[in-house]
Amino acid sequence: MADDVPPQDGPTVSSAWLAEQITEASAAGIAAAISRLVRHGDLAPQTRLPTVRALAPRLDVSPATVSAAWATLRKQRVVAGGGRQGTWVLGGLAVPRPARYENISRLWPDQTLNLTRAVPDPALLPKLERAFVQALSDPDVHSYEVVSISGPLRAAVERTWPFKTDHWMCANGGYEGLLLLMRTTVVPGEHVAIEDPATPRLLDILDNVGARAVPVATDSEGPIPASLRDALGHDPVAFVYEPRSSSRLGASVTPSRRDELAALLAGTDTLVIEDDGLGDLSAFEYHGVAEVLLEQSVLVRSYSKSHSPDLRLGVMAGAAEPIERVRVYRQFGSGWTSRVLQNALAWLLEDEASMSTVAAARTTYRERREHLIKLLADRGVEAHGVDGMAVWVPVRSEHEALLVLASHGIAVAGSSASWTRPGPPAIRVATGLPIPHPTQVADAIALAVQAR
Repeated sequence: MADDVPPQDGPTVSSAWLAEQITEASAAGIAAAISRLVRHGDLAPQTRLPTVRALAPRLDVSPATVSAAWATLRKQRVVAGGGRQGTWVLGGLAVPRPARYENISRLWPDQTLNLTRAVPDPALLPKLERAFVQALSDPDVHSYEVVSISGPLRAAVERTWPFKTDHWMCANGGYEGLLLLMRTTVVPGEHVAIEDPATPRLLDILDNVGARAVPVATDSEGPIPASLRDALGHDPVAFVYEPRSSSRLGASVTPSRRDELAALLAGTDTLVIEDDGLGDLSAFEYHGVAEVLLEQSVLVRSYSKSHSPDLRLGVMAGAAEPIERVRVYRQFGSGWTSRVLQNALAWLLEDEASMSTVAAARTTYRERREHLIKLLADRGVEAHGVDGMAVWVPVRSEHEALLVLASHGIAVAGSSASWTRPGPPAIRVATGLPIPHPTQVADAIALAVQAR
């Protein structure tokens, strides 16, 4: 059963019984008690909970207190629903999880061809053996000294970084960098402006930190200034966007668009966070807002697709305060990113053979993407993909298109998980890995496009 579909015949728990199980009548106490009941099996999946107005007087609290507890439990994926449809217990793990990303990245054991994930081809990544040998020669390996970024990696990335700054941080991947910035910037309930469409993982992160997303429309040059102006009316604490090769539209910000966006953001308290997910594989130059609003911006660049997903490395640099907040926050856990991994990446970034490998991969990904686009064009099918490892295909019905392709043994991703509000239906076909029998795949996509 889908999480957003109310159970038709699930059991209902009484407000009197539930109130007896709750020993602390605060929002946090109510949420904790119900989480324990679910974890111990006293509240089974699909059990309907009493209404807010039924439970509140039993606990001698306001309806707002119970509503806050319900909101916490929904965020933690313990319960679903709300309002007139009621609230019910979910099955599975009662922990926060990236629901959109899980839906895209889950395995499809009954499918013969999984084209849901735009991932790099291992055959096109640089060799790591010599990089690790060089990394282990660092005299600081084994040190417990907490460093935001290793000396070799900072020196390597500074040579190609698009602006000068003294404030750097290495994270365990680009998305962890975004998560850390959101965790240390957003108070639950605050607004965050994001380009629309966005990556599903970013939307999951915003849900996780309790942010309220404010969409900013985009075109081929990135965020549209008029839409950003409207979004700034909500006084967002941050604005997150992809400055080049955006994962949905392939948009890259031009210098003139950058200046328009910077003029709107200058003088506000909004932190600009730039997500450069394709990194060194991008075919476009960077023209981000951070170039001109350095004291208000942070650029997060990932090296997973270009150099290796197992290096798990992203680098962020820019404004001092948000970088320092992340540094302090990380002391709760890992503290720093492995110097071995950092120094291995540093060597790869300066090794001529590795740089040639990345450049060759960029060309191969373009050829694979353009080949599928041509096959689809030959069949009268419109497809978009100016950079990256996927093409987007407009369809009449996303749901029906996915079903048609599944019937042909092909799994692709839908576009609905990328929008904060309903957008035009489309499917995403990953092209990073070689597609076997591409003409047959194109034939199936041509059928799926017409389904409704």
